[in-house]
Amino acid sequence: MVEGRLNLEPEVQEIFKSIDEGRNFLLSGGAGSGKTYSLVNVIRQTIAENPTAKVACMTYTNAAVKEIEERVNHKNLNVSTIHDFLWDSIKNFQKELKEALISLANDEDVTRISIEEINPVPDNYYAVLPDGIQYKEFVRIREGIISHDELIIVANHLFEKYPKLSSIVKDKYKFIFIDEYQDTSKAVVETFLTHFKKSERKNIIGFFGDAMQSIYEEGIGNLDDYKGSDLDKVNEIPKKQNRRNPQLIIDLANKLRTDGITQEPSTDPNAPNMIGGSIKPGTVLFLHSADGDIQKVKKFLEENYSWDFKNSKETKELNLTHNLIAGKAGFRSLMDIYDKDHILGYRDRIKKYIKDNNVDTDFSENTFGEVIEALQQDKIGKELNAVSPTNTMQTFIDDNAELYAYAKSLKYTEFSKIYVDKDQLLDDKKQDEDDEKKKGSKRDNLIKHLFKIQNNISLYQNKKYNEFLRVTDYRVRIINIASKKALKENIESLVNVGDKTIEEVINDASKKEICLIDDKVISFKEHKEYLYNRVKAVKFSEFQKLYEYLEGQTPFSTQHKTKGAEFNNVLVILDNGNWNDYNFSYLFDQENIYQQLVDGKSKTKSKLESFPRVLARTQKIFYVCCTRAKENLAVFFHNPDAQIITKAKEWFGDVNVVPI
Repeated sequence: MVEGRLNLEPEVQEIFKSIDEGRNFLLSGGAGSGKTYSLVNVIRQTIAENPTAKVACMTYTNAAVKEIEERVNHKNLNVSTIHDFLWDSIKNFQKELKEALISLANDEDVTRISIEEINPVPDNYYAVLPDGIQYKEFVRIREGIISHDELIIVANHLFEKYPKLSSIVKDKYKFIFIDEYQDTSKAVVETFLTHFKKSERKNIIGFFGDAMQSIYEEGIGNLDDYKGSDLDKVNEIPKKQNRRNPQLIIDLANKLRTDGITQEPSTDPNAPNMIGGSIKPGTVLFLHSADGDIQKVKKFLEENYSWDFKNSKETKELNLTHNLIAGKAGFRSLMDIYDKDHILGYRDRIKKYIKDNNVDTDFSENTFGEVIEALQQDKIGKELNAVSPTNTMQTFIDDNAELYAYAKSLKYTEFSKIYVDKDQLLDDKKQDEDDEKKKGSKRDNLIKHLFKIQNNISLYQNKKYNEFLRVTDYRVRIINIASKKALKENIESLVNVGDKTIEEVINDASKKEICLIDDKVISFKEHKEYLYNRVKAVKFSEFQKLYEYLEGQTPFSTQHKTKGAEFNNVLVILDNGNWNDYNFSYLFDQENIYQQLVDGKSKTKSKLESFPRVLARTQKIFYVCCTRAKENLAVFFHNPDAQIITKAKEWFGDVNVVPI
């Protein structure tokens, strides 16, 4: 055996057998199996055996990039996000990039890339483009600027069309390893496992991940279409050990897995879930009540099991959606502005009507109110309904008459361009304040500016004075004791924000040179006036609650956001939150519910068709949530029926199903 391999864990030895055979491989490991540990060992051994070869390692977030770079530091290793790797591979081929973007924009099947009002896009459209095609955090196809989604499509197109591109990448990297493969786009996997084959050059592609943790819809989920025993297929190597969870949680998790992997406790006596040579037992609880009072659930866990919900590092409450958390965590107003503005919903209804009915009236000089009036004129019945608010929209409009009057006064051309989505408020992969900021955040420029203000405040509060001095806009004027004193007074006036609104704090922070109002904020106020005016009136203290939540400083987290993290105590709230993609009742009572849908087929056709997909997604998110717990797990189900209780007793054990 090659030197050094004898000391490697068995699964990693199997990986190197695949590498020796020239085969691509997949390490499949369940939660807590130590996949990153294996990945790091594979990288180290690969470099030791191939000292002149370059190795690429791709993963999902910048935080993961940072973690791997800290564990393996070598000049021949390039660790990056998948997006950065793809862009680095194609960015120098500007002629081909321009052709690809034009071709895709003219392809009706590619809905994500288009240039409105230009059809077809001429071949010379990007002839004069000073900076060429660029990859940024926002998309402007007209200006040759692509973002994350477009990059994956463009890269896949180029690798498919130009086999030489695959040869160039293969020559550069003899080994390419992809972490958390299940979250990777199908197009990315197609690039590496289909288009790469068009090049006769040799290299190894290795995947690391877990199909049961594929909880993002855009991810490929599994490599079933590529796996097999033939040399040109991907060789799957299962990793069954579990180093994180106590025995009762491993037992529960195994009942949830659907891919044939049955996890076993680690044999390593130093594994986190071992104590004194034996695996920790842990606790699992299925709690339920008729009233759905979460505070009562928390009190029960605090009094009977000594859980501490004030310690956000050790104890987390997991909800399915941010909406279910917003009220509890104290940022309800901001959430409603970004996710429940039915005036914007009505505006979108009007936009769709104009497009679908080919209305060619020039509304460039009209207000939103005048456009509504013009479209409603002389219409009755169904035609009038089509350009009127729905009942839900009308209720919101009635409750916000002043806001609606203001919206109607805005120029329609500007108002129609305002894009508002909850990701602009919430997008972030962070669990802790120490995690590196995620590249490609979808936060809008106003929210980014507010984060900058609060970051400066937090640095000062946490006595990180040198860091604070580096980032504050006042730093250029600190020349003597008097200027330091003035800065201290300025920042402390911001620490005590009291009832000040977001706008008041933005202006204060700029005036006191803690955080200057920049071009991006000025542009936001100008082009997104409606949204700015809604946000500016909210108290800054509410934004601070949002900041604490996104920085992992509260006991709350969404179930999606917690993937990859681990905590001593985990409370999972089984509430679908009106989200049709998940249904926890399906999970606990699938046979009965499926039969009911079959029996009522004429009325439930869409639910019947979506049942397998919804069940699979729910099972995976539940698996991810349960396996976050290093010590104790509790799940809460509001008012379950008898069949759900029966399944809970089967999974959790009779004594662990507790009414409260």
